[in-house]
Amino acid sequence: MFELEKWIPGIDREWLWTVQVFIVVLITVFANYFIKRLLMRMVSRLSNTSTNWDEIVVGAMSRPLGWIVWLVGLDFAASIIFVETQSPIFSITDSIRNVGVLLCLTWFILAFIRGAEREISQSSDQVDRHTVEAISKLIRLAVIITSVLVILQTLGFSISGVLAMGGVGGIAVGFAAKDLLANFFGGLIIYLDRPFAIGDWIRSPDRAIEGTVEKIGWRVTVIRNFESQPMYVPNSVFTNIVVENPSRMANRRIYETIGLRYADITSMDRIVDEVKAMLLAHEAIDADKTLMVNFNTFADSSLDFFIYAFTKTTKWVEFHTIKQDVMLKIAEIIQRHGAEIAFPTSTLHLADPITVENPGT
Repeated sequence: MFELEKWIPGIDREWLWTVQVFIVVLITVFANYFIKRLLMRMVSRLSNTSTNWDEIVVGAMSRPLGWIVWLVGLDFAASIIFVETQSPIFSITDSIRNVGVLLCLTWFILAFIRGAEREISQSSDQVDRHTVEAISKLIRLAVIITSVLVILQTLGFSISGVLAMGGVGGIAVGFAAKDLLANFFGGLIIYLDRPFAIGDWIRSPDRAIEGTVEKIGWRVTVIRNFESQPMYVPNSVFTNIVVENPSRMANRRIYETIGLRYADITSMDRIVDEVKAMLLAHEAIDADKTLMVNFNTFADSSLDFFIYAFTKTTKWVEFHTIKQDVMLKIAEIIQRHGAEIAFPTSTLHLADPITVENPGT
C-alpha cells in the first residue's frame, strides 16, 4: 500500500484506495511502454549480430512480456480494491494472474519453437524441412499438454486424477480411433524416414499408386496422378507397401535389343564395336556407369544384340530425346555396314529337290 496519508494530508479514506489503484494502473502503463521501447531497441541492435537466435528469443518474448506486465499490474490493483471493498469477485485475481502468466510463458515457448523451426529450415540446405516441421509439431503438442496440466494443478485440480482419467479415456479413444492413430504414426514415420518428399514422383508395385506428391499431412498424403487427378492415400498404407521413388534415381537406363538378318552375320562384330564406340562418345551417356553392347541371341528370324547404358539426365522428357538420338544413330551404323534390321520371316527348306515329270514326253 502507498502511504498517501503522509503525502496528501486530510484525504478521504474512500478516495484513498481509488488514487492508489489509479497510480498502480499508471505505473503499469509506463512499465509496458518502457518495455516495448526497450525491446524495440534490442531488436534493432541484435539485427547487426552474426546470429539470428537472439532475435528469435527477443521476438518471441515481445508480446507475452507486455501481457505479463499488465497481468501483474492489474492483479496488484485488484488486491487493493479487494482489501478495501471485500468484494468476492476480486478474490480470484491471484488465480487469474497465475493462469495468465502460465499462458504467456506457453505463448513465448511456442513462438520460440516456431522461430527455431524457421531458422533451422533456412540455415542449411542439408536439413530436411519436413522432418524439422514434424519435430516442431510434436514439441509444440508436448508443450501445450504440459501447460494444460500445470494450469489445472494451479486451479486446484488433481493432476493424478486427470492423468488416471486420461489413461482410461486414452485406451477407449485408442480402440475407437485406431485407424486415425495408425495414420498419425504413419505420417510420423514418413517425416522421420523420408522415403519421399513434396514434389517427388513415387509409385508402388503393390498398389495402384503413382504420381507426384503434393502434400504430406498427419492423416493422408495427397498424390496427383498423371491424369491430374488427386489421390488421398492414408499414411498407414505406406507402412505396409513397397514405395519406389524414381525422382531420386541417379541415372535413367537404356536397355534395348536390336535384331539383324542372318545374312548380316559377317558384319555383326563391326556393328557392335561401332555402336559401343558411339555410346562411349555420346555426351548424354554416362560412361562411368555400366555400358554394354553385345551379340547374345540366335533368334527365330534375327541375330540379336543388346545395348545397356545409362543417361546422365533423369528427366523423363529429356531421357526420351536422348534415347531417340541413340536409336537413330544405331540405325545409321547398321545401314552404313550394308546390313538391315530384321523383321519376322519364314524360310521353307527342302531337303531333296523335287523333279516334276511331263506326262507328254
